[in-house]
Amino acid sequence: MDLTPEQRAEIDALRAQRTETRRAVAPALEEILYEPIPVLDHGFIRVIDYMGDDAAIVQAARVSYGKGTKKAQSDAGLIAYLLRHRHTTPFEMCEIKYHVKLPIFVARQWIRHRTANVNEYSARYSILDREYYVPDPDQLGTQSRSNRQGRGAVLEGEEADHVLGLLRADAERCYTDYEVMLNEDSDGNKLDENRAGLARELARMNLTLNAYTQWYWKIDLHNLLHFLSLRADPHAQYEIRVYADAMVETLRHWLPITYEAFVNYRQGGLSLSAKGLAVVKRMLDGEAVTQETSAMSKREWRELMESLGREA
Repeated sequence: MDLTPEQRAEIDALRAQRTETRRAVAPALEEILYEPIPVLDHGFIRVIDYMGDDAAIVQAARVSYGKGTKKAQSDAGLIAYLLRHRHTTPFEMCEIKYHVKLPIFVARQWIRHRTANVNEYSARYSILDREYYVPDPDQLGTQSRSNRQGRGAVLEGEEADHVLGLLRADAERCYTDYEVMLNEDSDGNKLDENRAGLARELARMNLTLNAYTQWYWKIDLHNLLHFLSLRADPHAQYEIRVYADAMVETLRHWLPITYEAFVNYRQGGLSLSAKGLAVVKRMLDGEAVTQETSAMSKREWRELMESLGREA
């Protein structure tokens, strides 16, 4: 991730500001406020603003006048209870706003979560940077045979080199053609004074999906936790998962009590179907349950065994 001197100066100026407030603040999050957290080769996330703290969740749940209860242990117990029993509205009282730089194909997957306020960089108005995502060699997975959305074994040797070369060459060529059609470079300088150039809203369609875009993304805590439970999961696509992992780290700085409950009940927890619960009970009673006697499909059985750390 590279920042221009102007971008670094802007961030430093924001971080140098100090404002007196009566609002609740999260000291650990204040320490990383505005600072970019690198993700992938050119991407980042950074926290721009936030509202509320752990005590705000407790305050909303009890509809109290003060900041939660007198004992942090009591607050932690209530937050864990709320999360465990899916009481969602107290978590909607906290909000956070991120600035995210990400590949376009990741953004198109991310935008399926329609519970945030989003404002994306406009390629109708501005020229996108000559930056594009190229995976690390250890991320060049083959198509999984068991999961149409997943990856299998990693490509190696000449085939991996060939794929990486194609990705770089295609992105470079398409971006060069993008500039030619615009008759402008990324700094807005004319390439040929005798040509008008194509409109930006049309020229952008030539860019590859690994080109980078940016947006501001504001979301309440309840919907953020839902997003993170899906995208910070080991089964999520790597390129969106690394963004979610970085956001989980900001959650730890922002709401340490909620973070602990989230890790315990969402990330580290397990939701069982009625059939799955019945199988676990039978196993606890000493019965040797198989897929054939479980009343579960092969896929359900495989997923349950994987969750329990057993051979399918």
